[in-house]
Amino acid sequence: MKKLLFVMAATLLFPLQLLAQYTLSGQVRDAAKNELLAGATIQLQGAGKGTVSDANGLFEFQELQAGTYTLQVSFVGFDKKQVTVTLPQTGLFEVHLQRASLQAGEVVVSAIRANEKTGTTFTNVTKEQIAEQNFGQDLPYLLERTPSVVVNSDAGAGVGYTGIRIRGSDITRINVTVNGIPVNDAESHGAFFVNMPDLASSIQDIQVQRGVGTSTNGGGAFGASMNIRTMGLNREAYAETQNTYGSFNTWKHTVSFGSGLLNDKFTVDGRLSKVSSDGYIDRAFSDLKSYYFSAGYHGKTGMLKFITFSGQEKTYQAWNGLEESKLETDRTYNSTGLYTDANGNEAFYDNETDNYQQDHYQLHYSKDLAPRLNLGGAFHFTRGRGYYEQYKESQRLANYGLAPVVLGTESITRTDLIRQKWLDNYFYGATYALNYTSENGKLDATLGGAVNQYDGDHYGEIIWARYASNSQIRQRYYFGNALKTDFNIFGKATYQLTEDLSLFGDLQYRTVNYELEGTDDDNRDVTQQASYNFINPKAGATYTLNENQSIYASFAVGNREPVRSDFTDRTQSDEQNGITPKPETLYNWEAGYRLRRNGSMPFTFDANFYYMDYKNQLVLTGQLNDVGTGLRTNIKNSYRTGLELAAQVQLHKLVTLGSNLTVSRNKIRNYSETVYSYDNDQDYNPSGEEVTIYKEADIAFSPEIISSHLLEVQPVTGLRAAFIYKTVSKQYLDNTSSENRKLNGYQVADLRLRYTLKPVFVNEMEIALLVNNVLNTKYEANGYTYSSRFDNLPARSDYNFYYPQATRNFLLSFGVKF
Repeated sequence: MKKLLFVMAATLLFPLQLLAQYTLSGQVRDAAKNELLAGATIQLQGAGKGTVSDANGLFEFQELQAGTYTLQVSFVGFDKKQVTVTLPQTGLFEVHLQRASLQAGEVVVSAIRANEKTGTTFTNVTKEQIAEQNFGQDLPYLLERTPSVVVNSDAGAGVGYTGIRIRGSDITRINVTVNGIPVNDAESHGAFFVNMPDLASSIQDIQVQRGVGTSTNGGGAFGASMNIRTMGLNREAYAETQNTYGSFNTWKHTVSFGSGLLNDKFTVDGRLSKVSSDGYIDRAFSDLKSYYFSAGYHGKTGMLKFITFSGQEKTYQAWNGLEESKLETDRTYNSTGLYTDANGNEAFYDNETDNYQQDHYQLHYSKDLAPRLNLGGAFHFTRGRGYYEQYKESQRLANYGLAPVVLGTESITRTDLIRQKWLDNYFYGATYALNYTSENGKLDATLGGAVNQYDGDHYGEIIWARYASNSQIRQRYYFGNALKTDFNIFGKATYQLTEDLSLFGDLQYRTVNYELEGTDDDNRDVTQQASYNFINPKAGATYTLNENQSIYASFAVGNREPVRSDFTDRTQSDEQNGITPKPETLYNWEAGYRLRRNGSMPFTFDANFYYMDYKNQLVLTGQLNDVGTGLRTNIKNSYRTGLELAAQVQLHKLVTLGSNLTVSRNKIRNYSETVYSYDNDQDYNPSGEEVTIYKEADIAFSPEIISSHLLEVQPVTGLRAAFIYKTVSKQYLDNTSSENRKLNGYQVADLRLRYTLKPVFVNEMEIALLVNNVLNTKYEANGYTYSSRFDNLPARSDYNFYYPQATRNFLLSFGVKF
C-alpha cells in the first residue's frame, strides 16, 4: 500500500520543475456590496486563456512573461469590465463589477441564500466545481467533498437511486429548491434526484447551508438545505457535447446549446441527456432520460424567463439490500423480485422496476421598481406520475378485495400476482421576494414567501394473477388522495451596525394543512386531516477582525411537520384515541471563524461549531402497527453537536491542497426500544414485547468523524490530476449503539484526471478519467435492521441488511465545446 501511494505521489509531483516566470492573480467583488463573486469568468485577451473565480472570488493565470495584460471579467447579472495589469505585480488586485444594465432575474434565488453577513454556515459550489466531478453520477455524488456529507447508492455505483446525509440528516430533512422552487415531495419530504437525471449539466451553482440556515420555501430545513440555481444569462452563443463510458456498462450522453444574447434581449438554452448503467449490484440497471430548456427576455429593468426540465427513469429495484451473511460470499446479490417458479426453482421477475416521469415548469419574473428596490416572483407547476411493479407470491385474495376461488370442494384463498403501485400527482404554486438596499448600503432587507399546493393520488392495480377470481382488468385494490397546502411568509434583514459589525434577523411564518382520504396499500381507511402553524425565528451577527478574518454566530429555530407514513401507519388504538404524531422542532446554534488570505500562497480556513437540539424528533423505535409496519415515534430529547473544519491552500501555482473534517457527537436521551416476541406461526402474530430503555444512545447513521481530502496538481499545461480521499467512521443501523447492528467505518480513494486542449477547429476539447475506489476497498454506505424474539429461541434475532458500494471502477469521458 505504501509503495502504491509513493508511486502515485511521485508521478503527480515530479513535473513541479516546470515553473513559470510570473503568476497573475486577482479577486472579483460586487462593487456595490463588496461581496466576493464566485464563478466569474476571466479572459486573458490575446492569449486564448480563460478561468473562473473560485469560492473566494480568487483567480490566477500562470506561466506568464513580464509585461502588460488586458483582462475581460464577466459575471451573470453584472456588466463586463476590462482591466489592465502589469507583471510583475506588487500584490493581489481586485476587480469590482457593477450590476448589469440588463435584468438577470435571480431575485427569488438571492432572497433565500446566505452570505458572509448572515452568520450562518454554508458552502458555495460553483459550476466549475460541479463540472469537475460530473461524469454522469447522481447529484449527491457531485457534492461528496462538501463538509459533513456522506453519500450512498442502491445500485452501488452512483447511478439510479442515491442518498445523501448532511450532519447525519437524510434527504427527508434537507430542504431542496431549484431556482427557489421547492422540489421535496410534499408527503414523504424526500427529494429524488433520479427523477432529475443529469440536472448537474444545467446548474449554475449550488449553495449548501448546514443547520436550519436562512428562510426558504417548501418543507422546513431540519439538517441542511440545498439551493440549486440553473443556468444563468449566457451572453455568448455556445454548444457542447459530453460522452462518458465506464464500468458496469455505464453510459452518459449530453448535448447542450445556447443562443447567447440575441438582439441584446433574448436568450435560449437547452440540453438533452441520456444516462444508463447496469449497476454494481445484480439486476440494478438504470435507464434515465432528461431535458432542460429555457427562454428568456432581459430588459434594462425587467426579466421574464421560462424554464422547463424533465426526467424519465426506469430502474430495476435494489431496495432490499444484501443480507449480512452474504457480505463475504456474493456482494452483488440482489434478492428483489425473487420467487419460486412452478418447478420449485429460484427465479427472478424480470420487470421488478420503478417507472416514473416528473416534468417541471417555471415562469420567473423580475423587475427593478426603483434604483434600490426590486421584485421577483415565479409561478411553477410540477407533474409526476409513475409506478413500481412487483411479483408477489401467495397473497391473500381478501387483501385485494377478491373472493375465494372455488374449484369443486377446494376453496383457494391465495394467489401469486403482479401488481403496480401508482403515484399520480400535481404540485403548483407561486413564490415571491421583494428586496431593498439602502442608499448607504448598510441595510439589505427582503420580504418573501410562497404558497404551494400538492394534489396526489395513491393507488394499486393488479395486472396479472394466477387465480383471477372476480377481478377486473387492472383491478384497483386501493385508492387514496392527499391534498396539502403550504404557505409561508418571511422577512429578513442585514444591517451594518458599525464598520466591523453586521447584524442579521429573519422571521418566518409557515402554515400547513394536510388532508388524506381513501385507503392505503394495506386497505386501511386513512381518512384524516392535520394543520400546523410554525414560527421560525433566526438571528446572527458577523464581526470583521481585519481584512482577512471574521467571526460569526447565529441562532435559529426550525419546525417540521410529520411525513405521510407517520399518519397512515398509526395503530388502531392511536386512531381511536385521536393521537396524532407531533411536529418536530430544532433549536440550532452556530458559531464560526473565517480566514481568507491572498498573496503568493492563497489560503482559506473555516472553523464552525454547531449544536442542534431536537424536540420530539420522529425516529424508528422497533414499534409496529397492526399489520407489522415499523412506526416512528416522537422522542422528547436528542441532539447533534460538532466541529467542522475546512481549509484550502495553494502550495504552489501548480499544486492545491484542500481538506475538511467533521467531528461530532449525535445522541438520543431516554430512548425506548421495543422488540416483539413471536410464536412459530408464519403470519404476523406477536405474542409479547420487550422494552429496553437507553439513557443515552447514538442516533442512527450519524458517524462521529467525516473527512475529505484533495491533492490537485497541474504537471503540464492543460492537465490536472487530483487524488481524493474520503473517510467515514462507523455508523449504527438503529438508535441503540449496538456493535451487532452497525456499518463499519471506511476509507475510499478516487483518482481524477482531466486534460484540456484548444485546437483551432473547436473552442475546447477535454478527455477525463475518474477512477473510483482506486484502492479497491470493500465497504457498505447504507443499510437497515430489525429484530425479533421467538418463543423457541433464547436470544433475540437481528436481521441486518446492507448496500455494498462498488469496488474499483472507472468512468472515461470526452467533451467538446464549440
